[in-house]
Amino acid sequence: MNITFAWALGGTEVVLILAVVLILFGAKKIPELAKGMGQGIKEFKKATREVTDEIHNAPVETSAKPAAPAPAPASQSVAQSSSTNPPKA
Repeated sequence: MNITFAWALGGTEVVLILAVVLILFGAKKIPELAKGMGQGIKEFKKATREVTDEIHNAPVETSAKPAAPAPAPASQSVAQSSSTNPPKA
């Protein structure tokens, strides 16, 4: 027995689900629900397309040699400690 397609719905199940949806939401709400779902799918596809375009059109970064670190500035405290007065012993 192949259980790969055990989740697939038959015609009777689809009709039963549609009848339950009609009873729960009413005939006036179903077009509004379908419109909302359509707009959601449309926005999802648009966002997916934008991300895909951004990925394909992104500039390729070249790996450049890293810059040499700048030398550390001389400390002022060293220059001040070598004043005219010698340290006391």
